[in-house]
Amino acid sequence: MARLLHNLLLLTVRLTFKIRVFGYWFLIYGYCVICTGIALLKLWWNIIIRPSTTFQWTIRETPPACLNDTSLGTHCYVRIKESGLRFHYVAAGERGKPLMLFLHGFPEFWFSWRHQLREFKSEFRVVAVDMRGYGESDVPPSTDTYSLDYLLTDVKDIVEYLGYNRCFLVGHDWGGTIAWLFAIHYPEMVTKLIVLNCPHPSVFTDYTLRHPSQLLKSSYIFFFQLPRFPELMLSINDFKALKSLFTSRSTGIGRKGRWLTNEELEAYLYALSQPGNLTGALNYYRNVFSFLPLIQTEVRSPVLLLWGERDAFLEQEMAETCRLYIRNHFRLNIISGASHWLQQDQPDIVNTLIWTFLKEGEGRKNYRN
Repeated sequence: MARLLHNLLLLTVRLTFKIRVFGYWFLIYGYCVICTGIALLKLWWNIIIRPSTTFQWTIRETPPACLNDTSLGTHCYVRIKESGLRFHYVAAGERGKPLMLFLHGFPEFWFSWRHQLREFKSEFRVVAVDMRGYGESDVPPSTDTYSLDYLLTDVKDIVEYLGYNRCFLVGHDWGGTIAWLFAIHYPEMVTKLIVLNCPHPSVFTDYTLRHPSQLLKSSYIFFFQLPRFPELMLSINDFKALKSLFTSRSTGIGRKGRWLTNEELEAYLYALSQPGNLTGALNYYRNVFSFLPLIQTEVRSPVLLLWGERDAFLEQEMAETCRLYIRNHFRLNIISGASHWLQQDQPDIVNTLIWTFLKEGEGRKNYRN
């Protein structure tokens, strides 16, 4: 009788777990269908009502001059033995100084850190990486190669290749997610963690499931799960959607800060228009649901979280909740008037806040590894 009850209880637990898993993926793909329907309606509207819509786009063959600005640093490449991938990065500052590693977000590349490369090269070896699938780094074709393990190993291998065993890690957007997770999995390699407009993964998951407003703001994540169709929607009319992402009044850079110049915008379009790069960037999202529900770990490193007040993609309330997952010193700064791209439209304020955080606690004498 006892064995029968035990087996019945075990069966009930397993069935409950399977139902929860089924419900989780049903919610995700059901929302994907809704987002796809909306995207199709928009596409139909542009084709039927506005026949000027074109499916053509231009692959930029010549990089804008701003990408070769020597004040930003030197263009370098490294081939990681374990993965076999070649990564591109821009480095400045003296070799041997403490490493400050910058991880960009979507749909950016190393260039999003141009203001910080100039600012911190005086006391750090500053390195801004093109993540796998972006810029001049290699673009693995398989979606599975953008899983959490690969992305974290990329960062670890790059730090070690540069000759360091720890770094000051700075991440924005998707780079912020990877920075959070890297600090969780490799705490001994992160001296201090600086994250811009990206909540702790557990905070994002929990908050989104409980707040329909954030679920609506994150609808693009569900749309990006589809194969090929998101690439089409982002590239038609010569990347009109991406141009709008960086320049519109609701989501763009510089409403109360520095505007993105035409040359800087062309730099982004140059990087994203290269064959395979748009798919590589979207593949990060196509793996996101496989690991976000599993992240429930605290961060041991001191953390600075900078947040743009008018972020169009994330609810500000998530920023304060991140405190629950920090075991060390935590500083949160909400930057008035700053957008999601705050290191670009408010670079002076961002740089000042980072300097303040770097000088706290340990002091400059402990910068070195």
